[in-house]
Amino acid sequence: MTKEELKQRIKKFAIDSAHLILLLPYNVVNKNYSDQLCRASSSAGANYSAALRAKSTADFINKLKIVEEELDESLYFFELTVEFNPSFKDKIDIIYKEGNEILSIIVASLNTLHKQMQNKS
Repeated sequence: MTKEELKQRIKKFAIDSAHLILLLPYNVVNKNYSDQLCRASSSAGANYSAALRAKSTADFINKLKIVEEELDESLYFFELTVEFNPSFKDKIDIIYKEGNEILSIIVASLNTLHKQMQNKS
């Protein structure tokens, strides 16, 4: 997968998350979880875009770590959201699975970069 393909995949994850949020019934719990989910899922994409413009390998790794954190946070809020919206479980599961796959790619990339950095030392 190219960097651009991953960038588009992360963007689609944020868009799919937002579309799901728009479907949720309005209440205080959904509002708070939706706000967090919207921020985290979109931040993952913004930080991945920033990582692609990194000025150094260390800067790239730092930004990828932020992507990792934001994706992990997104998944957490999906887990909470499904608890209060069980009728959306099937829709949430699809987006959650994609987010988890993207997170796995980011973690694998970070692990590879760390090994490369250690081998240079």
